[in-house]
Amino acid sequence: MSAIEKFIAEIPKAELHLHIEGTFEPELMFEIALRNKLKLKYNSVEELKAAYNFNNLQEFLDIYYSGADVLIEEQDFYDLTWAYLQKIHSQNVLHTEIFFDPQTHAVRGVPFSKVISGIRRALEDGQTKLGISSKLILSILRHLSEESAIKTLEEALQYKNWITAIGLDSSEKGHPPSKFQRIFEKALAEGFLTVAHAGEEGPPEYVWEALDLLHVSRIDHGNRSLEDPELVAELARRNIPLTVCPLSNLKLKVVRDMTKHPLTEMLDKGLLVTVNSDDPAYFGGYVNENYLAVANALNLTKEQIVQLAKNSFSASFLEETEKQRMIEKVENFSNRL
Repeated sequence: MSAIEKFIAEIPKAELHLHIEGTFEPELMFEIALRNKLKLKYNSVEELKAAYNFNNLQEFLDIYYSGADVLIEEQDFYDLTWAYLQKIHSQNVLHTEIFFDPQTHAVRGVPFSKVISGIRRALEDGQTKLGISSKLILSILRHLSEESAIKTLEEALQYKNWITAIGLDSSEKGHPPSKFQRIFEKALAEGFLTVAHAGEEGPPEYVWEALDLLHVSRIDHGNRSLEDPELVAELARRNIPLTVCPLSNLKLKVVRDMTKHPLTEMLDKGLLVTVNSDDPAYFGGYVNENYLAVANALNLTKEQIVQLAKNSFSASFLEETEKQRMIEKVENFSNRL
């Protein structure tokens, strides 16, 4: 293990952009499919892994939704979430904020209650058994209708004390944030925080809409914000976090070469940028692998890695005192070296 790899492995950090359905490792997918007496269209783990070769976001989403089809029972969602928590525990992630997509499962007749109860039970075990704190974010699927989003939000109201924020994900092109303005107004009125995927494949205008119409607390991805200097200035002025996902960007061709990733430019422009894994089972790495990929490609200094780790807590939805306690852990770690 190189010195920088060891440094990344040991530094305390949070993850703020993680789709729990995107942590579905092929081995667990086959195990749950067998348990639920379902047949995957792939004959082996190796064949499934070979299919993880995407050219764009839509090609990835097609296989992502196909994999989610085997998730049926509450225990399936528990097992999925628990596997992720065990993984990040080994990577010294102390806090995670997890997206889940109930609409993905509703179309197959899987009740909202089964989805959220399984995830919630695992998150509770993550806190008590692994010491990992967490927040849950319900993501609206932007390729579906406003009517579907309304129904999902209404179901979520029964679990308000379990859900911190409402997000927006899935196919970005052709589905601007403005499509869901009324949903997000209702979410805010109900006391939820809001976040949105914007500026991954969509233009900077989508980021403006997320800020001005959805009143988001964070932008998920946000790479294309850099095309608009006025937007960059506004993000910096308002200290809006960007939850960047380097390996996802590479795998989905948002960037063609990791040495061209905009992370350092974002830092240099004073943006509150964080490093996350997005859909790690599909994109080839969890949080530490994402840190390592950009550290190697962009020659990040230890000071920059420390800043990114601090940012991960600053940008979280933790209470302010807890944020500061976590940031102190990062500082204490870096001061020992």
